[in-house]
Amino acid sequence: MRISYTLEAIDDLKRLREFIEVKNPLAAQRVATSILKGISQLKVFPYLGVEVQQAPNPEMVRDLLIGNYIARYLIRSKKIDILRVWHHKEERL
Repeated sequence: MRISYTLEAIDDLKRLREFIEVKNPLAAQRVATSILKGISQLKVFPYLGVEVQQAPNPEMVRDLLIGNYIARYLIRSKKIDILRVWHHKEERL
């Protein structure tokens, strides 16, 4: 499986890193690495995340919990699209 990121997901990752970097640049690097490492697991285990019940096709849209962060993704035939990434305390749908 190949992993791709939507523009929104890329913006999310930048936003999260910049938010942490203000107080602790090393922590920002650790968090970014952890999130990307967690997402990379989807290449081998695409159904690792939890189904998003409010999605039109819940078995294909899933949320992957990576520490305190959530990556929402869409499973396609040969590719995974990372849709959004956020901290679990943020209010998202």
